[in-house]
Amino acid sequence: MLETILLIIIFITGTYFGSFYTLATYRIPKHENITYKHSYCPSCNHKLGLFDLFPIFSYIFLGGKCRYCKQKIGIRYFLFEILTGIVFVLFAISLRIDIYNINVHTIFYFFIAVLYLSILFIIAGIEKEQNILPHSVLMFGSLVSILYIVYSYTQGVANVYEYVIYLIIMILLFLIDFKFFKKNLKHNYYIQLIILLLYTFVFTGIYVGICTVIITIISIGFRNILLYIKKKNSKVKSKHNKSQIAFFICVSNIVATIICNLMLNYMCK
Repeated sequence: MLETILLIIIFITGTYFGSFYTLATYRIPKHENITYKHSYCPSCNHKLGLFDLFPIFSYIFLGGKCRYCKQKIGIRYFLFEILTGIVFVLFAISLRIDIYNINVHTIFYFFIAVLYLSILFIIAGIEKEQNILPHSVLMFGSLVSILYIVYSYTQGVANVYEYVIYLIIMILLFLIDFKFFKKNLKHNYYIQLIILLLYTFVFTGIYVGICTVIITIISIGFRNILLYIKKKNSKVKSKHNKSQIAFFICVSNIVATIICNLMLNYMCK
């Protein structure tokens, strides 16, 4: 009973984060504040009230429309909140988190995991919606990476030399990207992709990182086959293909992490 209650709490928490991710996906490309600025309807700009902000339930009770301008709200937001709730629950289950083994280490690890999932969800959402890879979110990811490395080292569970190599590569890539930005007034997409891949290796380990790369390649290949079948008489723009890579990396890493955790914590014991 207590375990079920805990999973329900985690699911509800996940839906609130899902609501925040949709907000961040909309605001970050517009350089709007994502923490202090009050939530508002993007159609009529009316500030949302308390009863407009309950994930899933507000959408159902309002009939999928804004309370003020009656503009329809896309069902994808409703489905995304459910999806994030499910992902949070699956992630907690994969880590064997239950009410009887909660301790400071477990809480902190889950906290870092939530931050990491947030980075992946926001990057995937922004690229999917806006076809850009948010540099500010990558910078935040580097800070979370350092926090995770320092904590892992203090707990004696990290290979410090491996992580130092990751950090050095990450810093060099950011410097190269910064120089590229100064010359071209835009960030280098492929350098940012490598930085994103480094995050997967830092947070989820080498084996999960390799699985992420494999799933990403398979997913993109399968996507391209479907696009070819659908548009076999026209060429798919390379920009479109490129703009989906980070999205697939993020989704693939979430899937690979949950599956590998389940195998490690359940099948191997």
